[in-house]
Amino acid sequence: MNADFSQGCAFQRGEYVPIAQASIPMTDWGFLRSDATYDVVTVWDGAFFRLDVHLDRFFASCARFRLDPGRSRAEVATILAECVRRSGLRRSYVEMIVTRGQPPWGSRDPRQAVNQFYAFAVPFVWIANEEQRRRGLHVAISDVQRIPPASVDPTAKNYHWNDLTMGLLGALDAGADTVLLRDARDNVVEGPGFNVFALSGRRLVTPREGVLQGVTRRTVIEIARAAGYEVQERDLPIAELLLADEAFITSSGGGVMPVTRVNGQAIAAGLPGRITGELAATYWELHKLPQYSTPVAY
Repeated sequence: MNADFSQGCAFQRGEYVPIAQASIPMTDWGFLRSDATYDVVTVWDGAFFRLDVHLDRFFASCARFRLDPGRSRAEVATILAECVRRSGLRRSYVEMIVTRGQPPWGSRDPRQAVNQFYAFAVPFVWIANEEQRRRGLHVAISDVQRIPPASVDPTAKNYHWNDLTMGLLGALDAGADTVLLRDARDNVVEGPGFNVFALSGRRLVTPREGVLQGVTRRTVIEIARAAGYEVQERDLPIAELLLADEAFITSSGGGVMPVTRVNGQAIAAGLPGRITGELAATYWELHKLPQYSTPVAY
């Protein structure tokens, strides 16, 4: 009987399996210690969006955490494409992962571990549902501080998410849609899987320190500067965010998504902003351009 990849396809230990059968060994330090790195690239209408940029970041993250995927860029790209091809998904969320693996029993030396590469493709993931994207997200700023960059480098994508998870639980319990974490100086930094922007006049501000420099964030900065907006990458105090004309978040899981309330307070009129909508539209238009797209051969 042929395997059913319709819900997604994973690559593990040298073979492709249906996503429901995907697993890692329980003793892998990726599971036991969150000792891993990863990256996520999307497929939209049958083509990867900015695959080269995601591969750049993935291999930089591997180097930062001293992890070896054991495969070249071309080999990783081929495996990702094959996961998508087997699944048949035209819009997909595609993840590449390297875990520390397991050192010999009795050793606590991570240098002795054999690193492991995994990948999977599943249906496209939206971090905000349709209603939230239409009306704008209601965001709470948590009292939980983001792990400081001196402890865990946020520019290397990682699974150290307990701060984000605890902040998100508190925000959801309070009736918000999602959460933003702060740093020790009461600047907002990032949320679970997204960056944040505040617009005042024709100036966009997005946090520079303590954040993953997302590919969607980078794309929006490029779009905005090309359109004549001033973009500042710097600290974003909570008070400045609350006084913004518009606010939005960016993520591969949805692009550019408006924020209309923060800590229960409306941003400007409490409606999705016009500029946010224009940036979002341009972002999705870029998906059609060949310089940003890598088609999948189904």
